[in-house]
Amino acid sequence: MVPRYCPYPLWMEGGAIMPEEFSRRGFTKATGTIALGMAAPAKLGDAQSLPDTQARPARQGLPEFPPGFRWGVATSAYQIEGAVNEDGRGLSIWDTYAHTSGKIRNNENGDVADDHYHRYREDVKLMQAMGVKAYRFSIAWPRIFPTGTGQPKNPRGVDFYSRLVDELLAAGIEPFATLYHWDLPQALQDNYGGWQSRDTARAFADYSGYIAAKLSDRIKNFFTVNEFSAFVDMGYRGTETQVGGKVVTIGFAPGLRLPPAELNQVRHNAVLGHGLSVQAIRANGRSGTKCGPAENISTAVPVLETSEHITAAEIATRELNAAYLTVMLEGKYTEAYLNGAPARTPQNLLTKT
Repeated sequence: MVPRYCPYPLWMEGGAIMPEEFSRRGFTKATGTIALGMAAPAKLGDAQSLPDTQARPARQGLPEFPPGFRWGVATSAYQIEGAVNEDGRGLSIWDTYAHTSGKIRNNENGDVADDHYHRYREDVKLMQAMGVKAYRFSIAWPRIFPTGTGQPKNPRGVDFYSRLVDELLAAGIEPFATLYHWDLPQALQDNYGGWQSRDTARAFADYSGYIAAKLSDRIKNFFTVNEFSAFVDMGYRGTETQVGGKVVTIGFAPGLRLPPAELNQVRHNAVLGHGLSVQAIRANGRSGTKCGPAENISTAVPVLETSEHITAAEIATRELNAAYLTVMLEGKYTEAYLNGAPARTPQNLLTKT
């Protein structure tokens, strides 16, 4: 097997901090020897998941994971698939960003990445050898709708994910699909300004419903959007930090620097896209299909275990997540958020849609 490498960089203008290249076989060998006493089979072709009843080393004094907890791994499409110009896939904003000189260190890109698009069967065997029970992967929106929405849909893109899901299920691995892991179709960025427009939120709903109709017979769990603040705040505003004594702007695709009012509107449109996506999945998916966001929330912890401190921590957690998770759960923005949010169109924030 030809070694492949999966750099997970810190994307920034002026370069990305890249880890040392680490072959996939080496990674699998290393993880297989340390993961809760699991041992990888001698031959990859004979890979078998370890039975749940196999004895584990005693862990006296340590809490056990609850029943139903799934041990799994996760990826995103642009980081692993490659094949960016094959089988009808359209361009994404990450294709454009990575091919813009100076955005990524060494001008590296995801054109080939791990070549997962061609080697997914081998990848599933690697996961099976590690004893993986669940796999969260993302579906590349431009592989399904090359221009983001409308016609034509791309049946070859859908077929790839259908084959991947079949391979996972045959290996005893439960699929969890993320519908948006930041690879927005470039056409939506060009035509609407990406998430600056509600048209993108509506296009996301159409795409979500289409995927649910095609794959929810086998995928029972969908994530709508991965980490709102990462792709919104880092993609449409960025941040500055000190690196090697110099101030460096760190950003993600599409690499915009919006003023606060316009950034706030992008946040709102992204949350709207999530809500419309949930509605579309429920309307088009099989009965029992579950969906929700994959959010990286901020959490406040009480200094003391007293009712006063616990209440303060709960209030702080609610406000820390006001722009995303709180408004999803409550259906409206908090007063503190509205008072501090410079809205370009305030009515957009005061209504649910």
